[in-house]
Amino acid sequence: MDFNNRRQPHKKNSAYPSKSRDDHRQDYSPHIVKSGVVSPKSEDLLKDQAPQSNLRSPREVSRPRARLTVLVADDHPVVREGLTTVINRQQGMHVIAQAANGREAVDTFLAECPDVGLIDLRMPGMDGIEAVIEICQKAVSPRLVILTTYAMEEDIYRAMHAGAQGYVLKSAPTGELVECIRAVADGNTWVPPTVGAKLANRVANRELTMREGEVLRIMAGGKSNKEIGVALNISEGTVKVHMTNILEKLKASGRTEAIALAVRKGLVTLDPLSAA
Repeated sequence: MDFNNRRQPHKKNSAYPSKSRDDHRQDYSPHIVKSGVVSPKSEDLLKDQAPQSNLRSPREVSRPRARLTVLVADDHPVVREGLTTVINRQQGMHVIAQAANGREAVDTFLAECPDVGLIDLRMPGMDGIEAVIEICQKAVSPRLVILTTYAMEEDIYRAMHAGAQGYVLKSAPTGELVECIRAVADGNTWVPPTVGAKLANRVANRELTMREGEVLRIMAGGKSNKEIGVALNISEGTVKVHMTNILEKLKASGRTEAIALAVRKGLVTLDPLSAA
């Protein structure tokens, strides 16, 4: 027997050490993106937060991101460019895409999967609230911030109720905007103190029913009780009952004050074409 031809055991190349299966595993757990750095978390947490469907998560990407990525959606080009410039100047932040309306915001968010979506409240066609709702329906744990000129109670309530985690005013200092984006990327809810106070007040107040909201909106258009009844196919007496409830819930002494309060709270918009 030729012992010189005996098959020798395979020797591992020390220059290329073997890796275990765990070494190849990449961690994209939500709630841990901060300043563009992704930190590992336990495997059990990953399993608990793993999507159970084909929905895509902004943090479920093919490779780790070196920077915190942001989508900017606003119907004003000057505002979009200004926000993009401000964000791109921040360490560890980068605007990955822009959108000019709500429909584009939804499609772009789902396609690009940014860490945070910065979405204008009022845009033509699909507004910011509708965009937030659709994104939340189609993406897993999206991080969304509503950007707006308005700080009305109803707008704030609707935005947070729709699924946004942040609410920042366009008049806010740059530092406040950056703080909001980072906080939301970390999985926190962020609103400025003035907005938080209005949100608390809105939650504490009695909510108008759907029918009362319809009556209020038609009334804000200058219609009489009789005209409101015709528009909604209800009796004038029923309209008066709704009016009484509306005045009581808004703590208003009359129709004029009720309309003024409704506009201030964001319950109605007298000029639907006004830009954010």
